[in-house]
Amino acid sequence: MINIENISKSFSDKIILNQVSLTINKGDSLAIIGQSGVGKSVLLKHMNALLKPDKGRVLIDNIDINKLSFAGKQEIRKKMSMVFQFGALFDSLTVKDNILLALSNSNSLNETEKNEKVAEMLDLVNLDNIEHLYPSDLSGGMQKRVGIARAIAINPDYILYDEPTTGLDPITTDKISNLIKNISNKKSQTTIIVTHEMKIVNQIVNKIVMLYEGNIIFEGSPEDLNCSNDKYIKYFITGKKER
Repeated sequence: MINIENISKSFSDKIILNQVSLTINKGDSLAIIGQSGVGKSVLLKHMNALLKPDKGRVLIDNIDINKLSFAGKQEIRKKMSMVFQFGALFDSLTVKDNILLALSNSNSLNETEKNEKVAEMLDLVNLDNIEHLYPSDLSGGMQKRVGIARAIAINPDYILYDEPTTGLDPITTDKISNLIKNISNKKSQTTIIVTHEMKIVNQIVNKIVMLYEGNIIFEGSPEDLNCSNDKYIKYFITGKKER
C-alpha cells in the first residue's frame, strides 16, 4: 500500500503539489491524469523517493521512505520498478545487458537463470531474438517495450509508468496499451500510470486521480470520470469546451 499524506512540492516559487493526499491499495491499477505541467510526474516520483516533498510524507507499506537512509531507500526500491517516459535505456549496452542491469542485485539467480529471465521478459513484450541489438537499432515503440521488460524482470510489487505512450503513433500506442493491460492482468502488481491517453484510462485502470493547479480535483473509477458533469473534466475527456 502507498499512502501519500498532505505532500507539497514547489520548484523556485511555483507550487506544483499543494497538500496532496492519496491512498493506493495493493493490486490497484491507478491512472494519474491532467494537463501538461500540473505535477503528474512529480507526484509519481515522490512514490519511489526520486523526489522529496517539502511538506508531508510518503509511506510505502507503512514505512516513511523519506526518513530512510540511502541504503534503506534502495531496499524499498527493490519492490518497485519505473518505466520512464523516454525508455531510459543505456545506449552503450545491448538490449540483454540493459535488462540484466535490473537483475544485477539478484543473488538468487545464477548466470544461466538470468539469461533465461531476459529471454522470458522479451517474449512477454513480444520482442524475441533481439538481445544482441542496441537501443539505436530499435524503434521508439520497441525501446518502450524493452524498458517495460526491464521493469518487470524483478517481479516488483509496484510498477510505475511515466507517460509510457508519449511520442508514439496510434498503432504503437495501442500495442503498448494492450501490453500494459496484459501485464497488469497476469501479474499481481500495483500499477500506477501517468498518462493523457484515455484508452489506458478506460481499459486498464480501476482508479483515477486528476490533478489541477496542484490539487486532486477528481478521484474515482473510469465510469465515474466519464459520467462527471464537471465542465473542466468533460473538456479534458472530449477536447470540446462547453459554451
